[in-house]
Amino acid sequence: MTEPKRLFDFPYYQLQKYPQEKALVTKINGEWVGTSTQEYIDKANAISRGLLRLGVKPNDKIAIISMTNRTEWNICDIGILQTGAQDVPIYPTISEEDYEYVLNHSECTYCFVSCKEVRDKIYKIKANVPSLIEVYSFDEMSDCKNWEEVLKLGEDKSNQDEVTKRMEAVHEDDLATLIYTSGTTGRPKGVMLTHKNIASNAMHSEGRLPIVMGNSKSLSFLPVCHIYERMLLYMYQYCGVSIHFAESLEKISDNLKEVHPEVMSAVPRLLEKVYDKIIAKGDDLTGVKKKLFFWAVDLGLAWEPYEQNGWWYETKLKLARKLIFSKWQEALGGNLVAIASGSAALQPRLARVFNAAGCPVMEGYGLTETSPVCTVNDMRNGGFRIGTVGKALPETEIKIAEDGEILIKGPQVMQGYYKDQAQTDEVLKGGYFHTGDIGVIDSDGFLKITDRKKSMFKTSGGKYVAPQLIENAMKQSQFIEQILVVGDGEKMPAALIQPNWEYIADWSKKEEMNISTDPKQAINDEKLISKVQEEINIHNERFGKWEKVKTFQMTPDIWSIEGGQLTPTMKAKRKVIKEMYKDLYEKLYGRG
Repeated sequence: MTEPKRLFDFPYYQLQKYPQEKALVTKINGEWVGTSTQEYIDKANAISRGLLRLGVKPNDKIAIISMTNRTEWNICDIGILQTGAQDVPIYPTISEEDYEYVLNHSECTYCFVSCKEVRDKIYKIKANVPSLIEVYSFDEMSDCKNWEEVLKLGEDKSNQDEVTKRMEAVHEDDLATLIYTSGTTGRPKGVMLTHKNIASNAMHSEGRLPIVMGNSKSLSFLPVCHIYERMLLYMYQYCGVSIHFAESLEKISDNLKEVHPEVMSAVPRLLEKVYDKIIAKGDDLTGVKKKLFFWAVDLGLAWEPYEQNGWWYETKLKLARKLIFSKWQEALGGNLVAIASGSAALQPRLARVFNAAGCPVMEGYGLTETSPVCTVNDMRNGGFRIGTVGKALPETEIKIAEDGEILIKGPQVMQGYYKDQAQTDEVLKGGYFHTGDIGVIDSDGFLKITDRKKSMFKTSGGKYVAPQLIENAMKQSQFIEQILVVGDGEKMPAALIQPNWEYIADWSKKEEMNISTDPKQAINDEKLISKVQEEINIHNERFGKWEKVKTFQMTPDIWSIEGGQLTPTMKAKRKVIKEMYKDLYEKLYGRG
């Protein structure tokens, strides 16, 4: 078979090249249940036949909404695309109002949901979505049709010829999916991605993944409704990787030990949490064990790729890996050869320490609008540099505009925003996609992201401040869980901080500080305020006078996706947070 050109070609390519007994694996009632490549294709075809009998036409839109990644999602994805329709994956925990907006804007005719929680949200707004004919659930429920009804409808193979004709009519440049970006402001935008956009990205990304083709396992847990994890799933199929779907974020550490994957994806926030937990365990050690643990961590924090630190460092690192870091590897399943990190900037210290520990973290860069990968690091052939997001993928051109904005040209760049020509014209200019990110390319071709164009601000003194750089530095403190640096038009930068209450509780106990366990009281505790100030002072050192965080306020709430402070990829919603904590913001500048 030739290389896959359309997304539904991937399972067929896998069947010919690397057929898997366990192509897709989901845990059901405590057991890992595998679906073979052949069964995957058979069920996708049954879904296609069933959808045709339901009257689905080419270019219809069908939503898929799931609380977790699971086998059914992939089967429906392929089944929908084979009919010439497009799917609309929706993030499950957005508001009912956003559900209504996305379903109406895309004019979805059918909707597949994972469970009662999603079904309940859909039922509340279904009457306001005139295009929506029916909802099918993956989980069994008495008051909702089950997806197996569509499979059953497709049992009769007499219309398979029609499915084949529909498949043949789909061109690689045709629209495949609408992905609504969570965005940090305003209404979600429907990003139009073609088969070629995503298929080319999957195949080009494969060249940066150091795995054994046809004989590796992955653990998938980042939301598949986002293009990052979804593209990786097609790439895994292309490589003959057995895909295991994690049960939930909470059960990742158990699942890693059960699956022993060679590859997984992550977002920096998750790696930060893993690191903080490891450090907290180290803090609990005593005597020689504690000294040895932090000796290894300090060694890891100084790591450079390609043995640049010299033979004496490498000798010590071998010992550290044997005594300390081997336990880190075991905690991540013991077999990882690559952790693909994306969606936000990775702190260089995390890249250093995880790689030193033999848990290779490779940072990449991209956006939903670029399907998503534009650049990625790769340990092989000198393709890795800490503090950068790597070199451009094949066929991808990256240019830095005069104002520092990163511009992208390549087969992965979207068609545009659905039903929004004005926004499309704003970002697709002169043959390039304007990312809204600021960056530089070094003499060896490595891209470094410095900030978001829109999040940069100017103080009243006329000085530009790049908040993301400051936020990343401050988040190195174990006392700071999340931080938003503000100061647009103000006399100085300041910060709204969500403290790491879990760490603070342990610290308070150890240091006998008696800080209240009620965050509402704790944020006013002088001992805690003083400690956080101390931490800020340490990290302020590396910034210019005009960039230093001069004052801060702590928020009692835990910033979350559900609370509305974070996007689904755990990035802070700047506008929302400023609005939510308007009183605290005013206090920062002595106006409260």
